[in-house]
Amino acid sequence: MSEQESHVQQAVTAVVLAGGQGQRMGGVDKGWVYFDGRPMIHHVLEHIAPQVDTVLINANRSIDAYQALGYSVIEDLEQGFHGPLMGMLTGLTHAKTDWVLFTPCDTPLLPKDMVEKLYAATQAEGAVIAVAHDGERLQPVISMVKRSLLPSLQTWLSDGKRKIDRWYMQHAMVVVTFDTLSEVFVNLNTQEDIQNLERLRPKKP
Repeated sequence: MSEQESHVQQAVTAVVLAGGQGQRMGGVDKGWVYFDGRPMIHHVLEHIAPQVDTVLINANRSIDAYQALGYSVIEDLEQGFHGPLMGMLTGLTHAKTDWVLFTPCDTPLLPKDMVEKLYAATQAEGAVIAVAHDGERLQPVISMVKRSLLPSLQTWLSDGKRKIDRWYMQHAMVVVTFDTLSEVFVNLNTQEDIQNLERLRPKKP
């Protein structure tokens, strides 16, 4: 590992957002839905954990199961499934680093250089938010946010606002396009999504 990579790891906490209702998946906890033979949360952690020093899992159910993975589990500050911004507020509140990476639990094919690229973009552009773009569309829940924005997000949510992109627009934001197949950022919201992506994946020997 290079000195630069080590610095990025120390500067970033990853928060896996697993606190949603999973409505399009029949109300199940999507982190434990299987993709390619394993729960999706396993895939996400496999890709993200090597890129940071600290991983937090934001969850509102299956707490014991998530804790058994060996990471700290943080429940939403307010109950009632208020959407991803509440998970982000919770993550910013608990993180100890200057930067916090957010990713949902239903994106099992994340790039292994994602943290480094998002962080580098914030430094190059003087931004306080970096958002991933897959070459076709923005992926607003896959982002890196400076922890100093916590008061801003608290105010945004206390005012009853829930739109991620509109909150981002209040701040210096950089969009980071990844030169890779767009499927690495795919959200698997339904069993059909999972089956379609599994068909595209190379078969294991």
